[in-house]
Amino acid sequence: MGTPTVVWFKQLGMHDVERVGGKNSSLGEMIQHLSKAGVSVPDGFATTADAYREFLAHEGLADRINAQLASLDIDDVQALARTGKAIREAVVKAPFPAALEKEIRDAYRQLLDQSGPDISVAVRSSATAEDLPDASFAGQQETFLNVRGIEQVLEKVKEVFASLFNDRAIAYRVHQGFDHAKVALSAGVQRMVRSDLGSSGVMFTMDTESGFREAVFITSSYGLGEAVVQGAVNPDEFYVYKPALSAGRPAILKRGLGEKAKKMVYASAGGKAVEFVPVAEAERRRFSLGDADIQALASQAMIIERHYGRPMDIEWGKDGVDGKLYILQARPETVKSRATGNTLRRYKLKSRGQVLAEGRAIGQKIGAGTVRSLRSLDEMTRVQQGDVLVTDMTDPDWEPIMKRASAIVTNRGGRTCHAAIIARELGIPAVVGTGNATEVLRDGAAVTVSCAEGDTGYVYQGHVDYAVDEVALDKMPEIPVKIMMNVGTPEQAFDFASLPHRGVGLARLEFIVNRQIGIHPQALLELDRQPADVRRIIDQMISAYPSPVDYFWMRLAEGIATIAAAFAPEPVIVRLSDFKSNEYANLVGGSRYEPHEENPMLGFRGASRYIAESFRPCFDLECRALRYVREEMGLRNVQVMVPFVRTLTEARRVSEILRENGLERGKDDLKLIMMCELPSNAVLAEEFLEYFDGFSIGSNDMTQLTLGLDRDSGLVAAGFDERDPAVKKMLHMAISACRRQNKYVGICGQGPSDHPDLARWLLDEGIESMSLNPDTVVATWLFLAGAKT
Repeated sequence: MGTPTVVWFKQLGMHDVERVGGKNSSLGEMIQHLSKAGVSVPDGFATTADAYREFLAHEGLADRINAQLASLDIDDVQALARTGKAIREAVVKAPFPAALEKEIRDAYRQLLDQSGPDISVAVRSSATAEDLPDASFAGQQETFLNVRGIEQVLEKVKEVFASLFNDRAIAYRVHQGFDHAKVALSAGVQRMVRSDLGSSGVMFTMDTESGFREAVFITSSYGLGEAVVQGAVNPDEFYVYKPALSAGRPAILKRGLGEKAKKMVYASAGGKAVEFVPVAEAERRRFSLGDADIQALASQAMIIERHYGRPMDIEWGKDGVDGKLYILQARPETVKSRATGNTLRRYKLKSRGQVLAEGRAIGQKIGAGTVRSLRSLDEMTRVQQGDVLVTDMTDPDWEPIMKRASAIVTNRGGRTCHAAIIARELGIPAVVGTGNATEVLRDGAAVTVSCAEGDTGYVYQGHVDYAVDEVALDKMPEIPVKIMMNVGTPEQAFDFASLPHRGVGLARLEFIVNRQIGIHPQALLELDRQPADVRRIIDQMISAYPSPVDYFWMRLAEGIATIAAAFAPEPVIVRLSDFKSNEYANLVGGSRYEPHEENPMLGFRGASRYIAESFRPCFDLECRALRYVREEMGLRNVQVMVPFVRTLTEARRVSEILRENGLERGKDDLKLIMMCELPSNAVLAEEFLEYFDGFSIGSNDMTQLTLGLDRDSGLVAAGFDERDPAVKKMLHMAISACRRQNKYVGICGQGPSDHPDLARWLLDEGIESMSLNPDTVVATWLFLAGAKT
């Protein structure tokens, strides 16, 4: 008996890549080695590379294909399309060798015996050079879903074979230097998970944008996962912190609600295998995956990553019938994990224009060019080198023209869709899931596509100037001070953490409230008392969370935890919310709870707000979020900072309220830091330090209150200077008091970022740390080391 041309997954392992391709060998590897560890993979079988070669050799098909490819000009897109189509048609029409057909029939019959006669299967391609660590073939070949009956299986196996000759696959092999004749194809036939009745998606064991390794990134949507992979839906997104998960703690760093407007399900009629149907509004407003499932998926992802010893790209599905989670595919992550070198390139806009569209940012670069808005691939010849490709969504056939683009913008898709994957491979920025790019971006117009501003990507009108800075991370000199960062936006935390740092000296809680919550906490505590129009807005914003109060503290905890995880184990000093009354009033529902003050800068803010009985229930929610992050998630690198403490009475009372909320100074290494930003703080520094573990100097308020000027007034703003002798006298008093008591002293104001000479003076005074805006970290660091910048 000869070598079998059909093999069961459970008989395969990673040593079988040349035999059945990366995808199928990986399925076998997981079934063999990870099933007992808790990784569930549906069973199935694969045709071998030898089966593929026998099929092509049968009746001389291979010779005819090779002749057509030998004369092909790969840069002639239309010729490529014609040749590819002709080859694919020839493959589908060719007959199977009798022995191969019999083996497929026998294996399918056995799968029915194991799983029941009513099952459907997925027939997927697995190229023998696909999913190798140094090559990404993902998505170049076909996947067929809800295949039923042996005749359909045989037909789809042929179509899988034919897909090795789709346009993108042919072009990719040429550009990567793969010999067409040496790349074979295996067809995997796998029992389908009923995720059409549940949910599914893609997950990575690292952050795909920043390369941050300590989080699992999960996308999820209702129905079959192919919709997420294609980019046909904007899915939910979740981040899970690996160290917390390993410790058995709550580990979800972030939950992002996707639009999930439609889902892919088994077709009800019309001869199609699958179809898209709308998702009910109530389901769209909920997360498609619960917390327990999110953590269970991340656990499976970590098991897989440990086994393979590298970051992984994993497709998963939740069966709506048995309620179980299954791993459908796993392959090496091939973009961020291949990034080498110690040079960091950072893109930054020099100015901003009118925003024409926005969506999810892919990558962290900026690109500019002329809009080429395409309705279909029939218009591919219109795209020239350096154009900005704008379309509804992309699929594998689009790659030849995607390579010409300086940036890509799509209506649909999330961060794991086809357009996102290819943009990362090509190293160009993409903004996906805009919803309306093809409507608002005029063909032929000049635009700038920016993915350098966090999770949200923007398309600006015209060519906007930008800079590219290179940082040699392995050549940063030693300096006698800790350089920390000011971080207010959790969505940029993973990226900022790649800069040289000693932690976060200022994490602004009010930024998290404003960007991730947007609702006044009192309005959430008293939701039933809100006017109907405000209630409607709030109901829509909080729909994915268990209750109005849970929405506030959980969203706040997500923001804090994301920053803390990104910079762990270095300290992250979180400043309690420092909104002024006019800023709180701008939150949804806020106007009815905030006083009108003539000078909010000197009004109801900071410590005086926290100790007020009227605000106490709101402050308790902040404390709940902080305590959850520290105690439940185990992120004890979080320290708490109290802003705008006018008097010693306020200092004493705030520390008491924090203790009542479980945030007791010294317990579980909790440090309480005070913002030293009022002249009274410097004058009575020794006394204030009785209640705190140190100071963080806020040079902005200290300057305006010492000099008695409003920095927002154009009439006197020219006199605002942190280097004024009076201000420096105050800073000297504060630093000296901390040094005498051997307590922490840092600065988190704008001064050292704007004035390197002030940074040098602070160094000479004995400041322990400087917390800088991220874009000034490297320049200030080098200045302090005496290097030229």
